[in-house]
Amino acid sequence: MAELIPVAGAKIYIGDTTLDTKSTNFAESDFDAQSWTEIDGWELMGGIGDEAEMITTNLINRNRTLKQKGTRDAGTMENRFAILRDDAGQIALIAAEATNDNYAFKIEFDDSGGANPTTLFFIGLVTNVREVGGEANTVQMMNGSIAINSNIVTKDAA
Repeated sequence: MAELIPVAGAKIYIGDTTLDTKSTNFAESDFDAQSWTEIDGWELMGGIGDEAEMITTNLINRNRTLKQKGTRDAGTMENRFAILRDDAGQIALIAAEATNDNYAFKIEFDDSGGANPTTLFFIGLVTNVREVGGEANTVQMMNGSIAINSNIVTKDAA
């Protein structure tokens, strides 16, 4: 039976150099040159993964709408972080939002005892970093959205 992978214990990292989009899918080796900085205070992991756009054609003579898959979109990952103003990862995320560049991201899950965890790699634009309010008994939070501009590369746990 396959093991369930917990979200608890997962970590998100931002790379130190920007990566351009390319006409083919990314591979794990495309991320080898990155130095990674963990973004601390990660409270909510947003969704990621491909979704096909829908192409529809209304055929009069068939009285039917035909559907086809179009381009694929890996979505926008909507994350939330507890604000840690001195955290290098949060500072890097804020700096990335101020650019028009794609950054490398890595997510490691806590499913292998720490040695070789399931890891996801992708590139994306940081499209917003916003401080958000809350109730009286909450900490200051920050939303950080990453518009994913590549396939999601999965490295399975060893």
